[in-house]
Amino acid sequence: MDDGWSTLRELSLEDLACAPDTELRPDKTANIITTNQSPDIPFSQSINPYKGCEHGCIYCYARPTHAYLDLSPGLDFETKIFYKTEPVARLREAFQKKSYVCEPIALGTNTDPYQPAEKKLGVTRKLLETCLEFRNPVCIVTKGVLILRDLDILRDLAKLGLVSVAVSVTTLQNKLKTKLEPRTASPTARLRVIRALARERIPVGVIVAPIIPVLTDHELEEILEQCARFGAQFATYVILRLPLEVAELFEAWLMEHYPLQANRVLSQVREIHGGKLCGSEFGQRMTGTGVFAELIRQRFRSAKKKFGFDAPTGERATGTTDTSTLRTDLFRRQRDVKDLWD
Repeated sequence: MDDGWSTLRELSLEDLACAPDTELRPDKTANIITTNQSPDIPFSQSINPYKGCEHGCIYCYARPTHAYLDLSPGLDFETKIFYKTEPVARLREAFQKKSYVCEPIALGTNTDPYQPAEKKLGVTRKLLETCLEFRNPVCIVTKGVLILRDLDILRDLAKLGLVSVAVSVTTLQNKLKTKLEPRTASPTARLRVIRALARERIPVGVIVAPIIPVLTDHELEEILEQCARFGAQFATYVILRLPLEVAELFEAWLMEHYPLQANRVLSQVREIHGGKLCGSEFGQRMTGTGVFAELIRQRFRSAKKKFGFDAPTGERATGTTDTSTLRTDLFRRQRDVKDLWD
C-alpha cells in the first residue's frame, strides 16, 4: 500500500512480496491407505495426497497435524506441503494384497487434493488413474477448480459408477471468503464446478462446511438453493469445531477481522459443543448439540427437501461425499486384468 511516503515504483519486487514461497517436500510412506472406524463418516479408508494445504482456510481442523512434524499449524501448514511419493506403486501394492477388500477410497478428507501443488505434481490424478485401472470406487471432497482438469478420468469412473464428488461451499460472500479462505476458488467458481461436473453426468453434491455461527449460518438455505440450481444432487453439512491450535488461530483471526462479533461467535461455538470449542464425542462432533445445533439440523432437513436433494444419507451430516451408490463389485486385481488379455 502506498502511504505517500514513498511510491510503489521505488520499491523492489522483494519489498513488495508479502507471501512466502510454497515449499514442497516428499512424504514417503509404506502404506498409502489410511483406515478408520469412525461412525461419523461413511467411509472406512482414505488417502490424503498432501499434508498441509496452500488454500489457507483459517478454520481447517487438519492444521494441528503439522505440529506432529515439528512445524507450525499456522504459516508452515500453508507453505510447507508434503506430497505422497510413488503414489501409483504404493496404491497398486495395496490393491494387490490378498487381504484387501474393495471399498470406496476418500480423497480430500484432511487437506484438499486439488490445492495448487496438484497442478505441478499431479498426485491426485495418478491416484484416480490407478483407481480406474483397478475399478476401485473413489469419492472426492474439494474446493478447487483444478478438478475440472481431470474430467476425462472422472467421466470414465462415473460411467462405471465408481466416483462421487462433493464441492465444499462455506459462504457465497466473496468478501468473507477472501478473509476466511484466502487462496481458494471464489464461490461463483465453485458453483461453476458443480455445473460442469453435473453436465458430464458425474455425481456431484455440496458440503456446507463449516457452518460458522453468526458469520455464515444465515446462508445455509441460499447455499443449498444455488448449488441445487447448478446441478448438485446431494448435500451434507458440518458445524464449526476448533481443535487444539486451531482455536487460538481462529480467535486471533476473529479479533482482526470481526472483533465486534468475536465473543458472540465463540460463545455460540461453545454452546454447540457442550462448553468447549471442539466436541470429540462420536455422533456429536460434526453437528453439535443444543438449541442452535437442532435449529441447523431442522433448517438443513427442510431446505434439502425444498430444493430437491435426493441424497440417501438421510439426516446425517458428514464431511464427505455420498458413497452409498458406488459400486464395489467391479474391482479387479492386476492378474485379473492380465486374464482379460489372455
